[in-house]
Amino acid sequence: MKLHIRHETRYEYEAPVSYSIQTLKLTPRTAPGQQVVSWAIHAPGERLEQVDPYGNLTHVVTVEQPHREMRIVVEGIAEVDGNEAMTDDPCPLSPLAFLAPTSLTQPNSALRDLADRSLGRHPVNLRTLADLMAGVREVVAYEPGVTDVSHSAAEAIEIGAGVCQDQAHVMLACCRAAGVPARYVSGYFYAGERREVASHAWVDVWLGTESGWVSLDVTHAEQAGARHCRLAVGRDYLDAAPVRGVRRGGGHETMAVAVSVADGQGPGQALGQAQAQAQQ
Repeated sequence: MKLHIRHETRYEYEAPVSYSIQTLKLTPRTAPGQQVVSWAIHAPGERLEQVDPYGNLTHVVTVEQPHREMRIVVEGIAEVDGNEAMTDDPCPLSPLAFLAPTSLTQPNSALRDLADRSLGRHPVNLRTLADLMAGVREVVAYEPGVTDVSHSAAEAIEIGAGVCQDQAHVMLACCRAAGVPARYVSGYFYAGERREVASHAWVDVWLGTESGWVSLDVTHAEQAGARHCRLAVGRDYLDAAPVRGVRRGGGHETMAVAVSVADGQGPGQALGQAQAQAQQ
């Protein structure tokens, strides 16, 4: 299906910022089952386009003039056909690169126990991975506002709640603890008429050279398909974050994010829209 996506990020600062640099991973990947029909980025300053080690199209935006706000808008249409497994993957790295833990996916005893219950004594396949997804949802209930992007998988399982990136980090930690390569995916989710935050995260799990990567959405307890538009992949959130940056000056910062995902088959449709605001 065709998805019409609009993603706006606005920063406001209490004092002038003299210099800022933002790394944007806001362009959908061209991959098996996904093609970009049209896409535009609107951002101030100078923009450098490059491809990172994971194959993600990245734009580095630099603003060297004093500013009190920054507005970044991306908009376009991506076509996703719903393929649930990838054997021809554009990522240049070996799946083994996604086997080592990171600071956000370092397993503790609770995570190892969860991994062992589903994967430790059974072959890794869609059934056992579905069992693991169910286990992750049991120990980390979906609840916005109780974690932020700095929380690790171990912290999320201790809290017992979190959002999509927390559930993805717990799934990654468990897979890697069981010796199964897995990677983080950032992207968008089309929810139809349901009011859900459209910016989303899920995981890819490696099932071997014959089957390739399988994409699993822990939050929605399903394989990622035609409603999922992928932006970037990496070892965890920090590798695949849509927007990350540093600045000089500015004092207190307020960030507002608005994301909409609509059926792109017809003009004027505004289904699946969601807005999320965060204060920093």
